[in-house]
Amino acid sequence: MCLTGLDYFSTLGYQPAIAALAAGLVAPIATLVLVALTLLGALPVYRRVAKESPHGEGSLAMLERLVPSWGGKLVVLVLLGFAATDFMITITLSAADATAHIVENPFTPSWFQGHEVPITLVFCLLLGAVFFRGFREAISIATVLVTAFLAVNVVVVVRSFWEVARHPVVVGDWWHALFTTHSSMLGIVLVALVVFPKLALGLSGFETGVVVMPQITGDRGETEDAPHGRIRGARRLLLAAALIMSTMLIASSVVTTLLIPQEQFQPGGQAYGRALAYLAHALLGEGFGTVYDVSTILILWFAGGSAMAGMLNLIPRYLPRYGMAPQWAGATRPLVLILTAIALVITIIFRASVDAQGGAYATGVLVLITSAAVAVTISARRRRQRRAFLGFAAVTAVFLYTTVLNVFERPEGVKIATVFIAAIILTSLLSRVLRSFEVRARSVTLDDTALAMVQATADRGGTIRIIAKEPASESAPEYLEKLRNERRFNGIPLGSVPLFLEVHHGDASDFEEDLEVTGTDVDGYQVLHVTSGSVPNAIASVLFAARDATGIVPEIYFEWSEGNPVRNMLRFLFLGTGEISTVTHEVLRATEPHRSRRPHVHVG
Repeated sequence: MCLTGLDYFSTLGYQPAIAALAAGLVAPIATLVLVALTLLGALPVYRRVAKESPHGEGSLAMLERLVPSWGGKLVVLVLLGFAATDFMITITLSAADATAHIVENPFTPSWFQGHEVPITLVFCLLLGAVFFRGFREAISIATVLVTAFLAVNVVVVVRSFWEVARHPVVVGDWWHALFTTHSSMLGIVLVALVVFPKLALGLSGFETGVVVMPQITGDRGETEDAPHGRIRGARRLLLAAALIMSTMLIASSVVTTLLIPQEQFQPGGQAYGRALAYLAHALLGEGFGTVYDVSTILILWFAGGSAMAGMLNLIPRYLPRYGMAPQWAGATRPLVLILTAIALVITIIFRASVDAQGGAYATGVLVLITSAAVAVTISARRRRQRRAFLGFAAVTAVFLYTTVLNVFERPEGVKIATVFIAAIILTSLLSRVLRSFEVRARSVTLDDTALAMVQATADRGGTIRIIAKEPASESAPEYLEKLRNERRFNGIPLGSVPLFLEVHHGDASDFEEDLEVTGTDVDGYQVLHVTSGSVPNAIASVLFAARDATGIVPEIYFEWSEGNPVRNMLRFLFLGTGEISTVTHEVLRATEPHRSRRPHVHVG
């Protein structure tokens, strides 16, 4: 909970000040609206996401299942762009905010002023160094930092309420000023509803909570197919984090509004961006105030840890599986180095400015939560759960309104997300083209009939001959004609009895897959069947499986593909068909460097 809640809990360092700046005296009511949306909206949404996607893919996996083929992949890539915006800006924004707290502390040497960029770069490098060592170290640090940060915040809030109890006149003054500024309670509520989207940063952290679900230990003996203990643990995690944060948000908003003059929340004021830190110094002395500042600086520095954990769990689950990232993207340390380098570039571009990155951060958070709400709404609809559907539809409408309003007010968030989306899609497509000649099958399983057919062919003639055939009606005359053509054009000896291999076309957008080869007998003609999104790559995989099962290098027979070679190659890249024979040969050549062990390709 501490690791995934780093970003969530760290918003206490600046959320009360943001609420006061946006809503003024209405800040406590606006915060109540935010908490209500958290507990009645975001929490139920992500508890359902945890149940339906317990393997760390998050809401993206649900949308991928709901939208088929390339459409689903494109939706996931776009949402990964927003996730990258959310997670990467979390790293750089939190580090920049930690730097701001250092510079603004009264005990900080004056020469720190003007060196915000190098200090923030050091924070980013230190975060990357922790994750380069491993997750266990990151979780240990997160536990210490979150515990300490929440403890000092509780001290500040309790001391602040004691101050309110000693001077109850501040409550009356606030109430009088509130109704002097706003004529009715209805007007106050409307103001709270209008400004609450500006408080959306207080919703961060839910997507990370479900993304890192594989780190949660489930019940003893449970399987990946039924991880009930993991789901139960994740839902407890989400509930605990939401209750802790909701309580702290309401309490902090109340005391900061009652005890801090409104002008201090404005830019240049002592409470600007650091309301609870202001109270810590004012009520508990400069010594404890500095302790509060140090704890805030440390958790803000490490708040990017939840984002880093999310990216390290999310990227390997999608891009390599789509063929849209190199295989090493599934390894933690190279990925940590790349993400750290991107964070350094972002920090330099934005000059370590918190304000410049705030819009992008809020946009990423809101788009991810909205997409999760859409996913669970569609899921409830398909399962015909009427009450759940209506409830989630209402939540989706609220989040959609919040997202649209945020985009109109701070369009730079969408602009930054668009850069991430374009970069992900372009590099993904380039990677897919460069990896197009790989053997994509994670595994190839021959059923008993198929294995017996391959073994019998090898034992009978000492050679495994396979004819590649397009799936059709599976009639004996069809196989007879195909066999006659191959004997004529490819010189298959009359005495040999070849196998037929038919690849049934699957989802071409899938890159990695597990192949199941089945064998059937059609009036004496022995046929192997397999379903795959890419015909040539599947044929190559089956040939290697036959070689490994028998120890004999097989031979495959094709007809030349009709049509323009360039058009056929494009069909292969995006549809998995097209230039079958030449691509099969290239896949075999790229995979097996030794010609003596490489299956032979005949084309006539």
